[in-house]
Amino acid sequence: MHIVFVGDQHLDSLGGAQVSMRLQRRHLERAGHTVTVVAPRMHGPRVRSAADPANIDLPSVPITTDREYSMSWPGRRTDTVLDQAMTRRPPVDVVHVQADFWGAFIGHRYAARHGIPVVHTMHNRVDVGIAAVTPLHRPVLAVLNLWRRRALRRVAGTAPDGSGTGITSYGRDSDGWAFLRGIARGASAVTAPSTHFARRLEEHGVFSPVDVVWNGIDDEVREATLAAAPPEREPGRPRLVWLGRMSPEKRLLPFLHAFVESGVDAELEIIGGGAQRAAAEKIVSGVRGVRFAGRLSYPETLARIAAADALVQTSIGFETQGMTPFEAATLGTPSVISDPDIAAELGGGLWAVPGASGTEDQRRTALAETLRRAVSDIAAGTAPVPMREVSEAFRQSSRTAAMIEIYERVLAG
Repeated sequence: MHIVFVGDQHLDSLGGAQVSMRLQRRHLERAGHTVTVVAPRMHGPRVRSAADPANIDLPSVPITTDREYSMSWPGRRTDTVLDQAMTRRPPVDVVHVQADFWGAFIGHRYAARHGIPVVHTMHNRVDVGIAAVTPLHRPVLAVLNLWRRRALRRVAGTAPDGSGTGITSYGRDSDGWAFLRGIARGASAVTAPSTHFARRLEEHGVFSPVDVVWNGIDDEVREATLAAAPPEREPGRPRLVWLGRMSPEKRLLPFLHAFVESGVDAELEIIGGGAQRAAAEKIVSGVRGVRFAGRLSYPETLARIAAADALVQTSIGFETQGMTPFEAATLGTPSVISDPDIAAELGGGLWAVPGASGTEDQRRTALAETLRRAVSDIAAGTAPVPMREVSEAFRQSSRTAAMIEIYERVLAG
């Protein structure tokens, strides 16, 4: 098969979806398939000097101050550039949209123009993510839905205004679920990276049934990580690791307040970058054993997770999967988890933080108490052990096999 991935961001940019797509492409190619990745062209200092022939980089503009992320406008000019670029590639069997915004529009428009079936992987809780970064989330969602209706008005399965059918029976036509319903209209299959997100998509009428296909961990890097000697650290002190984008929905700042409040005698390594780094460093200024590692490569990050006594995951309601606890479980590291849906999906090998529906003060207090319990268990040698079933099911090779079955089902009609 020739599968076309379409993303919101270039695969060389930072992000969990990009990591997952790189792994998927590698394993699909090993299985003998051809993968073309369509995404906005990168800008800034991290642009690679040599173009990847498996990528089609669309005209774009940077949208963040560090020029890490960019946007391609879905319209006739982009359509023309994409169509011309695809004439130099083999005939396409499946378009796999792994985007939630402009990439979704571009991918569905391309598939509709050429009569190609679409598999759409939903990566984003649009409503929660936008609400976390702006108090104007309702008007922003209304604008996004208007944009979606205009961009997809000619895509099969939508009404003349691009709104789809049956939206009003599920509630407002300008909320986050309406947006996801609108971009799923042209899909032959929709996948989600977790059972809890798939259930919500079905409950809100986005698509049914939704296939659950976890994002996985690279088989070879996992084996190399487990075989390598752990990095040196201070003996006798439990080591915690937090990683992710330093933005409000990830709840790094409440976590650091809870860590200070807990008074635990533990090392803490924080991996990642983002706008909240300065505020984060201020909270723990002078606290012994706290280290900001910055952005690390995928193998380096996995090595740090494997060397830790526990990973801490603190977002609530935002993650559609929450890859880091699954990566940790696959590497034998238990997790402290704030989101009850992720805790339930993981099944075991964790400390669940109670009170997710409480106030932020209540959640911080509960997190501080859970950190004390986790550090005490680690010191006593009674930390929970991740489930073997999760470790095996999270390998990328098994995830790719599951996705190939979906491609074949869609092509069979």
